[in-house]
Amino acid sequence: MTAAPRPEAAAPSPPRPDRDSRVRPGSPPVRLGPRSVASLVLVSAVGAAGFTWPLFADPGSQVGTHAQDAPWLFTGLLVLLVAVVAATISESGLGPKAVAMLGVLAATGAALRPIGAGTAGIEPMFFLMVLSGRVLGPGFGFVLGNVTMFASALLTGGVGPWLPFQMLAMGWFTLGAGLLPGPGRWLRGRAEVALLAVYGLVAAFAYGTVMNLAGWPFMGALASNIAFDPHAGLAANLTRFLAYCLATSLGWDLGRAVVTVVLTFFLGPAVLKALRRATRRAAFEAPVAFEHA
Repeated sequence: MTAAPRPEAAAPSPPRPDRDSRVRPGSPPVRLGPRSVASLVLVSAVGAAGFTWPLFADPGSQVGTHAQDAPWLFTGLLVLLVAVVAATISESGLGPKAVAMLGVLAATGAALRPIGAGTAGIEPMFFLMVLSGRVLGPGFGFVLGNVTMFASALLTGGVGPWLPFQMLAMGWFTLGAGLLPGPGRWLRGRAEVALLAVYGLVAAFAYGTVMNLAGWPFMGALASNIAFDPHAGLAANLTRFLAYCLATSLGWDLGRAVVTVVLTFFLGPAVLKALRRATRRAAFEAPVAFEHA
């Protein structure tokens, strides 16, 4: 009696990519291309010049005589350059899903800003910018910071020559969170939240200091030892600027930093988890594949 032939084992089907694995942990879902990096460097360079030019300008130069016009000139230039950066990053990776997430996060941040506006620096939008930049990367974070600040200015009526400086400073703030070391074996859970809290603390003070630098040179009416003196040297003006920050904005910056740290510790784990789940499901850069029947 012959044995019945064994049925051939079915060939294993090729593994199908898991939708949630298309975005690798630790890698930004929206990557920067060469043109985006060049545009970011260009905008940052122009922005740095816009913040610091009074410290290096010759008091007798034409730049010094037109100091009151400078904020408006930098306003137009910075807005145009930020628009170029947004368009370039859009070409390199911001598809419809990423644009939708950008709109949701920007709207949320803009809605959070008026909650504590004018009250001891209570600005809960900063912690959301830190976590968003952390999860979505520096390029997305830079655009998010700009768009959020612009939307919040429209919402609160805070449109003026200071707006492009706020947009740029917030873009740097959020971009920096995306440049932090990626999640690893020792940088996850509480360690990651602690890192973000420390970054939020430092960046909150840095944001306030940079914004002080944008307006301080034009407060010449302050006849005191903390006002900008165009005839003084760089070291003397930096000393005056430090005294100006301590006397006028330290309390505000401290409130912003404390709120950012507290919200990061208490809400950070949940928000990070939600943002990462959303990016995995969106799979911004996942190619669309069609299977034959």
